[in-house]
Order: sequence, then C-alpha cells, then structure tokens
Amino acid sequence: MSEEKKDMSLVKKVFVFALFSAFLVMGILSMQRAMPAHKEERIYKAIEVYIPYYLEKRIGGLTILSKKDENFKEKPSAAEVMLRLDELEKEWAKKHLSIHNNDLIIRQEDNTTVKIFIQTPQERAFIKSFFGI
Repeated sequence: MSEEKKDMSLVKKVFVFALFSAFLVMGILSMQRAMPAHKEERIYKAIEVYIPYYLEKRIGGLTILSKKDENFKEKPSAAEVMLRLDELEKEWAKKHLSIHNNDLIIRQEDNTTVKIFIQTPQERAFIKSFFGI
C-alpha cells in the first residue's frame, strides 16, 4: 500500500511539473510571436519618414493611424499592434519601394521619387526579407 502511495505521489509531481512546463513554453512562444521583426536601424529610419502609418498612444492603448487618410484608424489588441503595423508597412512597400543597383527608390503618392543609398549587405538583406522586394 505504501509503495502504491509513493507511485501516485510521484505521478502527481510529474504531472504538476509537466503542466507548469507546458504553460511556460506556451507563454514564451506567444511572447516571441508578438515581438516585431528586427529592423536595420539606419535604413528603416530613412524609410520610416515616407511610410504613411504611425502609432498614437491613447488612454485605451495604441492606435494605428495614417498620415494620408484621415479616416484610417485601427485599434488592434496590444499583443498584435506591432505585427499589424509591420503588415501595413509591408503592403505599402510593395507599391512604393524598389531596388535599383545600390539605391532604394521610394515612389511617393505625387509621383516623385526619393533615392536612399544602401550601404551594407545587411541593409539590402533586411529590405528584401522584411519588405519582400
């Protein structure tokens, strides 16, 4: 009988440990998924000036607004706001960005273009992987 109690106690301990571990792993994975993508600082800051989307802090959380469209307003959940902003930036980039030699060309709404020199292979790789161009 005591041997049987020891086995049940061990099973309970293993179960509690496994349950704790599962919740810990799920928490870590959800945090990683909610993190925005890494951005090359110099090139992203140069592009960011022309991207029409920006975040505004409000009492209810963060809101995504557009510089071009006054009616555009999105309020994604706190966990999804950075991911949604990245999605909007990528959609914008597909229409307005292109690479020619070592220049990133930004086509603005008024059909003017801006050239930004790509200095490093890491910046080129970031543009291709993040913006998909």
